[in-house]
Amino acid sequence: MPAVHYQPGSFPPDDRLDWAALVPAIGSATAAVARYDGLLEAVPNPDVLLAPLGAQEAVLSSRIEGTQATTREVLEYQAGQEAPSPERRDDFVEVMNYRGAMREAQALLKDLPICLKVIRRAHRILLRGARGRGRAPGEFRRIPNWIGPPGCTIDEASYVPIDADKLADGLNRWERYLHEETRDPLVQLAAIHAEFEALHPFLDGNGRLGRMLVPLYLSDKGLIKKPMFYISAFLEANRDIYYERLLAVSRDDDWTGWCRFFLEAVRAQADDNIAKARQILSLYDRMKRHVADLTHSRYAIAALDFIFELPVFRSTDFIAQDNVPAPAARRILNVLRDDGVLRTLRPSRGRRAAIFMFDELLDIAEGSAAE
Repeated sequence: MPAVHYQPGSFPPDDRLDWAALVPAIGSATAAVARYDGLLEAVPNPDVLLAPLGAQEAVLSSRIEGTQATTREVLEYQAGQEAPSPERRDDFVEVMNYRGAMREAQALLKDLPICLKVIRRAHRILLRGARGRGRAPGEFRRIPNWIGPPGCTIDEASYVPIDADKLADGLNRWERYLHEETRDPLVQLAAIHAEFEALHPFLDGNGRLGRMLVPLYLSDKGLIKKPMFYISAFLEANRDIYYERLLAVSRDDDWTGWCRFFLEAVRAQADDNIAKARQILSLYDRMKRHVADLTHSRYAIAALDFIFELPVFRSTDFIAQDNVPAPAARRILNVLRDDGVLRTLRPSRGRRAAIFMFDELLDIAEGSAAE
């Protein structure tokens, strides 16, 4: 089957959309995002409590591109556990870079709108020290690239993006559309994501950056209070359909089919995000009482916040935290270990710190907790 090529002139797609067919999906997705935003606003310190969901998003977005890491494995590696092989270490680094790139973009968006500068800076972090470090981090490509089986030639590719000499014009058109007022912001987001993937502006990392744009856009447009929306679980579970819908945009000019799929992804993931956030809030409220009763310490909540933000950690990091004096931290850590709140992943030995894990929180993030 011949490769599908980028089709100039089809973006932006507003006049190609069957709006009547999209209206039900728009309504459902918009209502679900609004419900999620209402919950997000009610979460105390969401940067702490929802941190494990951000870690899971980085894992799943990277898994779509072929990594094999789990959230637990990445957090274990980050806490000092050795990787089982160089290949898995690279997987872990890619996931950690995803989170670093997201933090870089969020920091930049305090002073800038979403723009190509922000995307290039995030891309530089995304490919830092990973498999893509030789793939021009932070630089738009100047040569052709294509999508297909590993090692395939351009003639064997399934998709060929825009020519490198036309990429700058395509990106400028994409950036202008990003800031236009359109008929519906979620449909605009669907088009933005699809066109970014179609342009494929970098030699590597395009898929992960395209998915990273989803929470950044939702926050920038005021649809959610913080850029904390996790869409990759649906896309990873429906990977073949995801790729087919994207391909159909260039092959068949089927923007309506793509937008319908994307809106369903937004609706489904908003509902899933709500369910997980509620489980985390319930766990936090229960653990506040439990840890306070166990420790009888005025530092119980500060210690609890630490393990919610970092559910796999070194004992030395817990003891060195700013909000709890070291003697109190040592005692609380021992109490939580003895009670079974924390599981010892690696005991201390000599100068090597122990590593602890808060399994109950990770079960929620990874979707394995009982309802």
